[in-house]
Amino acid sequence: MKTRWLGPALLSLTIVMGAAQLRAAQGEPVRVLASNGVKAAVDELSPAAQSSIGHTLALQYGTTVLNKQKIEAGENFDATILTSEAIDALIKEGKLAARSRTDMGRVGIGVGIRAGAKKPDIGTPDGIKQTLLNAKAVTYASDGASRVHIEKMFEALGITDKMKPKLVLVQGSDASLNAVKGGKAEIILTLISEIMPDKGVELVGPLPDKFQSYVSFAAGVNAGAKNPDAANALIKFLSAPKAASTFKAKGIQTGK
Repeated sequence: MKTRWLGPALLSLTIVMGAAQLRAAQGEPVRVLASNGVKAAVDELSPAAQSSIGHTLALQYGTTVLNKQKIEAGENFDATILTSEAIDALIKEGKLAARSRTDMGRVGIGVGIRAGAKKPDIGTPDGIKQTLLNAKAVTYASDGASRVHIEKMFEALGITDKMKPKLVLVQGSDASLNAVKGGKAEIILTLISEIMPDKGVELVGPLPDKFQSYVSFAAGVNAGAKNPDAANALIKFLSAPKAASTFKAKGIQTGK
């Protein structure tokens, strides 16, 4: 029996079909909208997560406020990790599947400075008060989850009016981190998990216990997700005990 030779056109078609079948076997990307507060941990866990669930991840980060607005406007996504309050609100709106809700962890608020700069005293209420008053410029995200807690601290310290002229308010933690690295601000106040991964900014430490507040994060699956099984598998992987050490190393406390 003679072997039939495949012409160039048929051979090319065979290769294309094979590639398509391979992509199908690997699965469509799981689209994830996540808060900047969990970026470092999710990025590090991403390769293992993709291997575990058999899908690539299409990760998009931003503030919880921005991502919530995108979801409410009909953004295409499969899973999301936002503040617990935002997740609960989106469940009530019918945007997320209630049964998919999963607690991810919580993050405290910290103080950061440009890498290599002299560390100021922030260990006591009086220490951080003087540090803030002595600083020429202080930055934090106007749309960040920690803003309300930061401004509550200013009020408790009695320095709200004195801080207003020196505040550098920007949108998103990336912009506030860049303000410190670029010399526009001496101090950044934001989630510890957002300061720790940035090589150009150094974490001085957490706010004093008296003023410390925590931002909790949770995950959920789009009520109309195209890949609900893969999205749920991703959340299960990220919230598993094996992932806890990575979250901890990035400044996120898991468990109770």
